[in-house]
Amino acid sequence: MATKTSSYAIIAVGGKQYVVREGERLLVDRVGADEGKTFQPGVLFVGGDGNGQLAPSTAVTARVVGHTRGRKVRIGKRRPKTGYRRQTGFRAALSQIEIESIGAAKRAAARPKQEAAAEKPKAEAASQPPRGYADFTVAEIGDKAKRWKLEQLEAALEYERAHAKRKGAISALESAIDAKREKGG
Repeated sequence: MATKTSSYAIIAVGGKQYVVREGERLLVDRVGADEGKTFQPGVLFVGGDGNGQLAPSTAVTARVVGHTRGRKVRIGKRRPKTGYRRQTGFRAALSQIEIESIGAAKRAAARPKQEAAAEKPKAEAASQPPRGYADFTVAEIGDKAKRWKLEQLEAALEYERAHAKRKGAISALESAIDAKREKGG
């Protein structure tokens, strides 16, 4: 148990670096994850008990406790003798996160990769649209469709025709499918 309390990590979140330990809570710039969800920030260094690893392969798991706003910062501009005065305010968008584990996710992540490798043929047979497809805008679909596999494009086109019926997305997917077939055939 002594190794857990003395181990620490340096993580990068939102362009800033933080020294963290397990169970610690801290305020960081707003992260994209929803409240209650976990994410894995970039790990720069893991150390403790006299050992240290620069650019380690271990992972740090953090959970988003909540989103909040920082305290208000008042900004005033003034020019003497002209009567020019302006005031604005600013409140930073912040997220409170809790560090759940340091390095434990490495062992847990190894098993799902093996299971995913075994289930990969099943996933290709089912042909699902790319993850998060329902939230993509038409412009994002047009940009990202060039990098998707043919099976994903066809599944996305089926989804679009069945659910959203966005003309721009359908035409972008159809043109990407045609380009893939010409390139492959």
